[in-house]
Amino acid sequence: MSADPAVRREIPDATVARLPEYLRSLSRLAEQGVLSVSSEELAAAVGVRSAQLRKDLSHLGSYGVRGVGYEVDTLALEISRALGLTQDWPVAIVGMGNLGHALASYSGFVTKGFRIVALFDDEPGLRGEVVQGVAIQPFRELPARHALDPISIGVIATPAVAAQTVCDRLVEVGVRSILNFAPAVLSVPDDVDVRRVDLSTELQILAFHAQQKALGALEPVAAARGIDGRTPSEAVAT
Repeated sequence: MSADPAVRREIPDATVARLPEYLRSLSRLAEQGVLSVSSEELAAAVGVRSAQLRKDLSHLGSYGVRGVGYEVDTLALEISRALGLTQDWPVAIVGMGNLGHALASYSGFVTKGFRIVALFDDEPGLRGEVVQGVAIQPFRELPARHALDPISIGVIATPAVAAQTVCDRLVEVGVRSILNFAPAVLSVPDDVDVRRVDLSTELQILAFHAQQKALGALEPVAAARGIDGRTPSEAVAT
């Protein structure tokens, strides 16, 4: 069951960060024909504690029904509304290299409330190329394209050296939400939201954890061999 939306409190950023995970799991359940799910089952699917999940969903005014849990379709709709996914968000991608092409070709955008309306790149060889029905244009066409169909979200997929300039141009025409894939920290006005996705940083973090696991696996072996590197039986033999 849901509370009156008018009395919903502001949703904490940490909760907002988990909502897409809940929605992804709910979408998977819906595809499987599941009609309802308990907080324990949904929390396990996402990898959080059930108490945390219930607290997160209470910010939406959704409390479930004792003995029944949450209706999958209803909860998915509530989360979609909270995330703003029940409306259409025009998106522009700047930088049509390998990453830009991959992003523009991602069919999931259409089903999740996002619509690619513009693709920009100043590489002459890319001009006029059509990706998923959208032609690549020179970046100087941004103001005219924005005036024709205002862009809600700008995606930067350029090299780091060009990222700040691209960001400034996006902000100038009125774009207030930016997703940055370039390995650069952007400076923006207070009313502009920037989300940074740094693939190299994520890989480095994974490398750290892989190294820690490898070192952890070696510790019992090192302990068994002793300080001088020999096993107890080798030490006795000498």
